[in-house]
This record gives sequence, structure tokens and C-alpha cells, in this order.
Amino acid sequence: MRKILIINGPNINMLGIREPKIYGKQNYQTLISSINAWANELGCEVECFQSNHEGDIVDRIQKAYSDGTYGIVINPAAYTHTSVAILDALKAVGLPAVEIHISDINEREAFRHISYAGLACEEHYIGLGFEGYKKGMEYLVNRD
Repeated sequence: MRKILIINGPNINMLGIREPKIYGKQNYQTLISSINAWANELGCEVECFQSNHEGDIVDRIQKAYSDGTYGIVINPAAYTHTSVAILDALKAVGLPAVEIHISDINEREAFRHISYAGLACEEHYIGLGFEGYKKGMEYLVNRD
């Protein structure tokens, strides 16, 4: 059974409250419940991690190297556009990674069009809402 680490960056814990016209009205707990249900359907193990702190995200990516994690589904949120540290951590561990964004970052402000973390990801699911997480999990379960 493949272990997939789901990483969510800053403010994802505020889903349902934060800009519902962009991110929808479903809350973070609904996202986690959906991810767990999809893991059951796909026959994989899943761990969800969320942090508003860049270093904590880097630490969790590094830990994935030796804790049995097969692959990473990451929504770096605002760190997408600023964090070379997260990019370097993803590259350092060499695990298959998939980038997720609930909104379509390419349809938003110009600064959001740049994704540093995405440079280390094999696949990208952008603007699909929560469904992007499922697609990322499916990709990792069926990879190889």
C-alpha cells in the first residue's frame, strides 16, 4: 500500500472562511474528510499535514524521505510563488510530487503565475477545487 503525504500550506486551514468566491464554501475539515475517503477508495495510506510556516513544511518534506512516504501531493498555497526552500526540499528528497491548487492560479494576479514548487512536480492539477487532490492521489497510486 502506497503512503501519500498531503501537504497544505498557509491559510488552507481557513477554507470556507477565506475568500469563498475564489476557494469555495467548503471548509478544511471537509477537504480532509474527502481526502480520507478517496484514500479508502484508492487503497492507499494518506497523511495530511498543514502549516502556515515555511520551515515546518520543509521539515515535513525532508522527513518524508525516510518515513515510508511514496509520494507527495502538495498545495504550497502562497509559498508556491515565493519559496525556493520548498522547491529545494522537494528536489532533495526525490520523491514523486504533484502540485495542487484549488483556484486557477493562471487566471489570477500575475505574481501567482510563477510556481517554484511546481518545478519539482511531475504533475499539476490547477483550478479543479478539491477534486485536484483526488487526481493527484490517483496519479501517485497509478504511477509506474
